[in-house]
Amino acid sequence: MLSFVVPAHNEEASVAAVVAAIATAAAAAGTNYEIIVVDDASTDATAERANGAGARVVPVAYRQIAATRNAGARVARGDVFVFVDADTLIGADVVDALLRALAAGAIGGGAAIRFDEPVPRWVKWALPAFLWLFRRLRYTGGCFLFSTRAAFEAVGGFDETLYASEELTLCRALRTQGEFVILGESVLTSGRKVRTYSGGEILKSALRIAFAGRAGVRDRSRLDLWYGPRRPDPNERR
Repeated sequence: MLSFVVPAHNEEASVAAVVAAIATAAAAAGTNYEIIVVDDASTDATAERANGAGARVVPVAYRQIAATRNAGARVARGDVFVFVDADTLIGADVVDALLRALAAGAIGGGAAIRFDEPVPRWVKWALPAFLWLFRRLRYTGGCFLFSTRAAFEAVGGFDETLYASEELTLCRALRTQGEFVILGESVLTSGRKVRTYSGGEILKSALRIAFAGRAGVRDRSRLDLWYGPRRPDPNERR
């Protein structure tokens, strides 16, 4: 069974659509599944909308994405974990490809990504190079990552000392357990960060983390891009 784990903080605008997309994709693939939304200290209607869409809702108050994902894994019943962000839509093609990869012996992996439109021009130029590099290095973004339960538990899950880059750390760890693949299929994720932050702001945040090293991703105060007040997105799905 596939256990879809959806970490969410104040995602009332998108979480119901995300849960519905997962259910439709998994049903079309003909696989057993469950959907767990881990509601991390939301102050909006995230929990109600997730529950109304048919997900099991698990409340936590960590405000840390690694700990929130791990909380979902702890209560999951499946033998494969699929982590999907609460602003990311997946299709049946992705679930089919995931099942084929597992059947071929993979222990985990990710997928390509697309951003919902509109996005700035620099994103359209940079994204293909970014995806090529991640495929070559066998990294995946946190918006879609899957792992067998055995491999996930063997490496200790997401590193809860990290407030960012936890998915890259997990990718490296999972590669020690077996074949880690990046699917050719893509998921559709929100472009709100690249719409609400300038390219200069994003680069500044990345450089600040890079120069600080591991200490930079262990300090939430350095990570406003992920944990600061959310800027209004005019393209927010309702």
